[in-house]
Amino acid sequence: MPSSALHFSTPNAQSPTPSIMPDIQPFRGLRYDLKHVGELSNVVCPPYDVIDPAFQDRLYKLHPANFIRVELNREEPGDDAVNNRYSRAAKFLKNWRAEGVLVPETQPAIYVYHQVFEFSGKTFTRRGFMGRCRLSRFGEGQVYPHEETLSGPKADRLLLMQACRANLSQIFGLYPDPANEVQNKLEAHIATSAPLEARDHLGVVHRMWQVMQPELCASVTRLMSDKKIFIADGHHRYETACNFRDEVAVTAGAPLPDHHPANFVLMMCIGMDDPGLIVLPTHRLFRGLPAMTAMELASKLNPYFSTRIAGEGSDLAGTIWAEIEKANEQGMLGLFTQQDERWTVAKLTDAGRKKMAEISSDHSTDWHSLGVALLHRLLIENVIGGKDLPKPKYVHTIDEVVDSLDKGDTGGRDATGVMSAGGRFELSALVMPATVDHIRRISLHGEVMPAKSTYFYPKLLSGLVVNPLE
Repeated sequence: MPSSALHFSTPNAQSPTPSIMPDIQPFRGLRYDLKHVGELSNVVCPPYDVIDPAFQDRLYKLHPANFIRVELNREEPGDDAVNNRYSRAAKFLKNWRAEGVLVPETQPAIYVYHQVFEFSGKTFTRRGFMGRCRLSRFGEGQVYPHEETLSGPKADRLLLMQACRANLSQIFGLYPDPANEVQNKLEAHIATSAPLEARDHLGVVHRMWQVMQPELCASVTRLMSDKKIFIADGHHRYETACNFRDEVAVTAGAPLPDHHPANFVLMMCIGMDDPGLIVLPTHRLFRGLPAMTAMELASKLNPYFSTRIAGEGSDLAGTIWAEIEKANEQGMLGLFTQQDERWTVAKLTDAGRKKMAEISSDHSTDWHSLGVALLHRLLIENVIGGKDLPKPKYVHTIDEVVDSLDKGDTGGRDATGVMSAGGRFELSALVMPATVDHIRRISLHGEVMPAKSTYFYPKLLSGLVVNPLE
């Protein structure tokens, strides 16, 4: 596991029994005043980690108060330690507050948030609510991570938080509630109210309602107090919020008061049984591996994977992926060798399972069976010997896979923040995503999955509401 990874368990650890219970509270958020900005759709933006430079430019041009100027301000020539994209973001936030572009809520609120979207020809609605969640370090409370984190994004988000003194985007948290008791209480309250509404660049409709009734907010806080929260997205920002809280306490020279804003982080809470939860795969295109043919790859994978050459050409990716999806097996991978432009379908064997258990004895059997873990730990690191590689390029759709295979590793910095190394992707992999149940089981073992194990679609919008930290 890389040194930047988060891990807090012993081998096959049982669920920890921390005493810190979840504390979800209403807060006085900052929101756009639509009298100043007009359409909400023109000023919100996706979170920083899915915005490439071209999309960043589009958002800058969309509206002078688009939240991109805070969420992911552009680098400029002459930037230094004092004047830079973080200080510019803080200046925009300060000026917008002073000018009334962003205004504080009149009283603390919980924010109901729906996302309506199309997927595979069907319409889905994902329902949840936003509040502020009391921070506890992973392993110390009832908030659980499920993915490894990397040092670069945490350093970036900490600099932005230090400058802006606010949570600019939500952590995406899942919680068990089979009867949807919490969400249904909120839904009953907003049933006859008109929402704030925005449509994003993908056509997703985002709707938000403020809930300010103290009794209802207190009921939500009470109902959430005995529920575990599993982070689906936002691990880097959650850890960063913990680091920021500790910095504020050190500067103050004493523990922070119980209700100090820095003790909390903006959290979107969604029930694990919500029918709108969609988890997309995150396919990998690997940098830094030597060229190899499909036959050479098969030789390396034997006896840990059975292999079958499935065809030739990047445009066969969709057919290969349809086969993997239909099989619905975590141990089934689609592998493309650029040297001969051939696809190989690989399936884990009993020998592979035994080898995985041997080389991953620090993890549970649930972790051993995870597709992304098998790909990275067994296939790449041990079978092929690709240790200490640059981060792969991560993509979610088959069209992105084909485009990347055809064009190679070009185009500057990708959407995950990795700078292109140039050249070809010698090996690429189609891999099944982890499920919500994987997240629950593996998190309760006190373990984390490899980075980018899940991609919950669609992304939450940034700019709907800001949580000030002072």
